[in-house]
Amino acid sequence: MGAEGFYADEGPVRRITVGDFWMDETPVTNRQFAAFVAATGHVTQAEIAPDPRDYPGMHPDDAQPGSIVFTPPPAPVDTAGPPVWWTFLHGADWRRPWGPDSDLVGLEDHPVVHVGVEDAQAYAAWAGKALPTEAEWEYAARGGLDGATYAWGEELEPDGRPMAKIWAGDFPYRNLAPPGLERTAPVGSYPANGHGLFDMIGNVWEWTADWYAATPPAAGCCGAPAKVAPEDSRDAASPTPWMPRRVIKGGSHLCAPSYCQRYRPAARFAQAIDTTTSHLGFRCIVRL
Repeated sequence: MGAEGFYADEGPVRRITVGDFWMDETPVTNRQFAAFVAATGHVTQAEIAPDPRDYPGMHPDDAQPGSIVFTPPPAPVDTAGPPVWWTFLHGADWRRPWGPDSDLVGLEDHPVVHVGVEDAQAYAAWAGKALPTEAEWEYAARGGLDGATYAWGEELEPDGRPMAKIWAGDFPYRNLAPPGLERTAPVGSYPANGHGLFDMIGNVWEWTADWYAATPPAAGCCGAPAKVAPEDSRDAASPTPWMPRRVIKGGSHLCAPSYCQRYRPAARFAQAIDTTTSHLGFRCIVRL
């Protein structure tokens, strides 16, 4: 697991043991998630208004359901500064992924987004599955290529061929993707890795079951990674320092060579468990 030379929280490179498991070939799609909601009546986190008592300083008028949506600026911006390309939109959720006036027409086979980790866990339980740990996810993403930079080898685009749904153009304002594919793409649009898994890299970030630590835990008993406690995953410098964070993996359609090089199996990011976005989904596993 891990890598060196990219982001500090990916190292050190270490050897970890995982057990046997099956993994979904693709991220969970809108079609699949709709079937779950129809069967269970599940209401997602983005469809529930936040309680202002949980967020000191929140204006009561802002206590409405919604989620964070990528909103490209009209011109170049300083990508080293605050991420001005995000907007919290009231009414955005998995059924309305780009805002209250959007819908899922034509997006049935795209990855579901605007789902929190509790939503992902509820789906997994309904399906008789589970969320992968970070180690399980990374092992699967590598596709048998031990230590390779990407899920397919050492070149980002071998022979000029795009291998994953990442940003095409100048991030975040100029998007050169074909019409209709400026954001997510249908699952399976790019080649599978060596384990027959699609979209492990790019398209959408994916939730894992693990709590985040800036220094990944070393191997514990029997080679399995040591566990991180929820309270140790918090970020004291964040606007919500009390909120635990999970590890997300894989990068998304917003990752770009000029900005976010997290389209790699070793890459990882911290996501607060109260947050949903337009570029974050999940997939499940079954342990054997």
